[in-house]
Amino acid sequence: MSGVGAPAPGEPVDARGLDVVVVAGTWHDVITDGLIAGAQRALDAAGASWRLVRVAGSFELPLVAKAALESGADAAVALGVIIRGGTPHFEYVSAAATDGLTRVALDTGKPVGFGVLTLDDEKQGLDRAGLDGSKEDKGYEAADAAMRTALVLRSLRQGD
Repeated sequence: MSGVGAPAPGEPVDARGLDVVVVAGTWHDVITDGLIAGAQRALDAAGASWRLVRVAGSFELPLVAKAALESGADAAVALGVIIRGGTPHFEYVSAAATDGLTRVALDTGKPVGFGVLTLDDEKQGLDRAGLDGSKEDKGYEAADAAMRTALVLRSLRQGD
């Protein structure tokens, strides 16, 4: 399980005043809905203002995350599910989503919480989706990371 070494959940961050856009794909809806619910739990607990935007799949996440950040959002949370199949499609979509979201964060200077699951099978996604019986809550983790990073950047820019 990849969760070994993960930071222990701490106090929810105080993210009042942050505007966050959650961008989520539509593939593998049970897993994706779990990721969205986890992100919502984190954002609501922190007091952030947020909205959900749905896109076709993980390939579309970078473009829409960039548009959200350029439109004034303080952070984006990208949620998607890519399950390995029998063709190289998995590698292309995984690389495009990962590289694209990294580029969005660097180009905009704003955080993108990475909640794109790259999986060998559906069970791995169910284990990470924050559902009853899941071992991890990657939607919560991605939203929490995006908010914490936005607050660090705000502090650095204000000279705190």
